[in-house]
Amino acid sequence: MSASGSPIARLDRVTKRYGDIAALHDVSLELHQGVTALLGPNGAGKTTAVKLLLGLAKATSGSVTVRGGDPRLTSTREQIGAMLQVGKVPETLRVREHVDLFRHYYPKPMPAADAIEMAGLTGLADRKFGQLSGGERQRVLFALALCGDPALLVLDEPTVGFDVETRRAFWDRIAAFARSGRSVLLTTHYLEEADALADRIVVIDRGRIVADGTPIAIKSQSATKIIRCTTSIPVLDLQVMFGVQSVRLTGGRAELLVSIAEPVVRELLARDPGLSDLEVAGAGLEEAFLAITHSNDAVPA
Repeated sequence: MSASGSPIARLDRVTKRYGDIAALHDVSLELHQGVTALLGPNGAGKTTAVKLLLGLAKATSGSVTVRGGDPRLTSTREQIGAMLQVGKVPETLRVREHVDLFRHYYPKPMPAADAIEMAGLTGLADRKFGQLSGGERQRVLFALALCGDPALLVLDEPTVGFDVETRRAFWDRIAAFARSGRSVLLTTHYLEEADALADRIVVIDRGRIVADGTPIAIKSQSATKIIRCTTSIPVLDLQVMFGVQSVRLTGGRAELLVSIAEPVVRELLARDPGLSDLEVAGAGLEEAFLAITHSNDAVPA
């Protein structure tokens, strides 16, 4: 996917091997301003790509740069912020104390008040970390990732433990940070999150990039349709209808994934005159993601 201006971060023909296993194979990726979601099945290479961008690993071949510098160098790392699943901090320090401590690691840190406000912690600044809920702790880790006022912010599953309302509020904070001219790399298993937040989605599978585009473009790669309805037709009979790929029951309604909707709808109405609550919709990101990664099954690793 092309973008104007110099990239904030770049992987240029990167291969990373662990012994005989290629975690990444000849991957090229540029990160510009905005939110990029990096998606892929477990073991696809997402963690390896993140480690390379954070300077925690060295490429076997190819180059990795952030703001034109090697991310293994301190001067480059000072321009990167990271919120990782493995992040832990002392529970006895207060939120404000954690932020002040992390700010001192950087030559040009973000003002403490800005980091606290951007993470939604204004009312919690004097509370000890150990007294916070799971979602509040995640927001503290987000604040610490912001302390260096980074050009590149890496967020690894950032909303784990959030309720729906808190998650959506957090999306707004991430989007606001990206609009300030920064680049955000997001890894998440919440595909709804990637769809709502990302300007761009990159799908990686078996160490290779297999899709790259806007959420709309990625979703358009799946021809699957979804039919939802309330019907008396047994599930086993629905599953064997021509064109039906899968069936599940959700809240008493049948949900059918189909390749072509019209003939299936006609058959449903013919077999069940009492059918109701009929809805036909395009596939979402989840269906597109599954279609893209499954189509890669024949591609050698």
